[in-house]
Amino acid sequence: MNRFERQVILPGFGWESQKKLQKSSVLVIGAGGLGCPVLLYLAASGIGKIGIVDGDIVSISNLNRQVLFGESDLGKSKSQIAGELLRQKYKDLEIEIFNEFITTSNALEIISKFDLIVDGTDNFETRYLVNDATVLLQKPLIFGAIYANEGQVLVFDSSKKGGTNYRDLYPNPPAASEIPNCDQTGVLGVLPGMIGVMMATEAIKFLTGYAPTLENKILFFNGLTYQTYTVDFGHNPESKQDIPDTFESFQAKDYQLACTIEVVVDWDFAFDQSSKGGILVDIREDSELPKLGKEGEILLPLSQLFTNLNQLANEDLIFLFCQSGIRSLKAANELQKIFPNKTIYSIKGGITAFNSTQ
Repeated sequence: MNRFERQVILPGFGWESQKKLQKSSVLVIGAGGLGCPVLLYLAASGIGKIGIVDGDIVSISNLNRQVLFGESDLGKSKSQIAGELLRQKYKDLEIEIFNEFITTSNALEIISKFDLIVDGTDNFETRYLVNDATVLLQKPLIFGAIYANEGQVLVFDSSKKGGTNYRDLYPNPPAASEIPNCDQTGVLGVLPGMIGVMMATEAIKFLTGYAPTLENKILFFNGLTYQTYTVDFGHNPESKQDIPDTFESFQAKDYQLACTIEVVVDWDFAFDQSSKGGILVDIREDSELPKLGKEGEILLPLSQLFTNLNQLANEDLIFLFCQSGIRSLKAANELQKIFPNKTIYSIKGGITAFNSTQ
């Protein structure tokens, strides 16, 4: 029996669809929580060629959700380990490994080699970079994202006239100070697995025409309630105004998210300078623990900060901190606008970073 037997006997699928998969190439960008299940199921489905782009190494905190890796892989290249495992499983699968992060310097060359792109990355810089590259190259893109207990899946096909892209939904990236990540919000390991399987399903449907895909739709999934719903969206005529229209302009574009002011310092610097006249300000709410408990610090919750500015009026050097550094960074930028003659910093990582060093 052929290993694809159970797949090809599906009504409407057949050997024709299987041959389409065999002739197809898919690039998976990011071999993390989303990329691992995508890679596993696309390889098993019979895709002819798979590319893996990831310059990261395996760390212990990856192992609850990045199911291609184990403890023996710690410190090793994610793309190399993933590629070796898939080669061992399927001898007929062609694997191309790119042990590097996707950038404006290499994106166009790498992406141009593949029929379909799957974005399994976890940061906005790369999402916008990959989106713009696929629009420029007119390549279809499968996109997925997770946050806490929720996930999203979308399909973009900019090769079609009036085709949609990520900027149709989100024209511009958020400010860096507005973005939490998994380190601060946490994630159950099963959630990226569920979203990744959906992404792989969309890729198979797109390549074979077996069933309608999520083109021009955004699928929302709640991992706690299993509620799933889709919302239609259309092409935004203004979405391309920030997408480079030439290879040269793409390679020259800076995709790094900008903070309005560089105001981040570590705890060592904050303690050193606060002993010389600076002041530490805890902007967490009263109920948030643990407390820092340092002499001379001010407790000024964010909910009261901008209505009690008089408490900071006589301070020239101010260090703000919160639980993880997100709120304090945003508050520092806002305070700097109000007090342009003061020096105001946010302490990187907040109280979480302080406790990790104790």
